[in-house]
Amino acid sequence: MCRGGSEGRAAAVIILGLTGSIGMGKTTAADAFQRLGVPVFDADQEVHRLLVRGGAAVTDVEAVFPGVVADSAVDRGALGRRVFGDTDALKRLEEILHPRVRASRARFLRAARARGESLVVLDIPLLFETGGETQCDYTCVVSAPEFVQANRVLRRPGMTPEKFSGVLSRQMPDAEKRRRADFVVRTGIGKRYSLQHIKRIVTMLRKRVEGGRAPSPNRCR
Repeated sequence: MCRGGSEGRAAAVIILGLTGSIGMGKTTAADAFQRLGVPVFDADQEVHRLLVRGGAAVTDVEAVFPGVVADSAVDRGALGRRVFGDTDALKRLEEILHPRVRASRARFLRAARARGESLVVLDIPLLFETGGETQCDYTCVVSAPEFVQANRVLRRPGMTPEKFSGVLSRQMPDAEKRRRADFVVRTGIGKRYSLQHIKRIVTMLRKRVEGGRAPSPNRCR
């Protein structure tokens, strides 16, 4: 279990960091948490908002990567081609996006506290890679067998084995994420199983907030 600064959060709110490598089913898991009434902050969705027409990062991205903006919005395909395989370019992009994402996340947490939420989820693809687990009380990793992951990813439009390999090279190995996580949700054996597992996690953490004695996170692996 991780215990960090959490941007001054109130003790009554539990922050669960949700992550997982590409193709592991994180989006489906985030949707399940939302259906159970848990507010979810989606870091990828926030990046999307920053790059669309009128987005707060469009001007700065164009200044650093001329030619990637079309019709007042960032062409994510063009931007991806500019930063793919270029560590320095990716770092410059992150310097533009990450502070804005963090600010949005802080607003999300303040609003959740004001509403009296007992549990929230931070959906962050590179949670461990960026040290984001220090902002969480618990972490949850979604995982699936390698062949399931590859089958899911390679069916995506425009995806190639080379691109897939490049993405994986920037992500922490799945085994290491599972080792670090408080909860591991297996997504390769049916949505019903995954949903039941997520329900147990939500129940466990809400009981902790309500003053009940929650079992050890490791029992939910």
